[in-house]
Amino acid sequence: MKPVRTLVSAVVLGATLGLAVPASAEAPFGNQTDMEMATSLWALMEYKGLAGDHAVMTRPYKGIQPHGMILELIEMPVTLHGQSGPLIVKRNYGGDGIDIDDVINDPKRYLQAVTIMLKREAGYDAENGDWFYVKYDARGNVMKNPKGMSLAGRVAKGMQTGCIACHKTAEGGDFVFNHDRYK
Repeated sequence: MKPVRTLVSAVVLGATLGLAVPASAEAPFGNQTDMEMATSLWALMEYKGLAGDHAVMTRPYKGIQPHGMILELIEMPVTLHGQSGPLIVKRNYGGDGIDIDDVINDPKRYLQAVTIMLKREAGYDAENGDWFYVKYDARGNVMKNPKGMSLAGRVAKGMQTGCIACHKTAEGGDFVFNHDRYK
């Protein structure tokens, strides 16, 4: 009987201690700070004409998953919360049988997501190029992964798939596929 009592006591103690989860056990993305940054960033992108109803349109091109069948890409330097760095905005379009002309003629109909990379201050996430990632829906809401985690911040850090794992494979070591300007 004593081993059972000891086991029950250990389970109760473990459950009680488990309520106080240390900050280090938090997921590296989707927390309140990441969500606040993502909200501020969307507002800045709307102001700059990079997102929202009055976003400028660039020439769409054929894309690949996970982003979309048709994409647009815009880059520009921005300053947010006193930090300056490059912002890469990718508009992700999809739908059955869509082509570039469909997107040009009715972009709002086919826009499925807006994915961004914002170069943060040195030390934000040095091992991963100091990039902050967000995946928004067409209205600017931060999207969630199948586990319900908000896709903002160091998205999928330490995982075998996801934003960071994919972008680590970009040539030049700057986490960007189109060029090597941000080494």
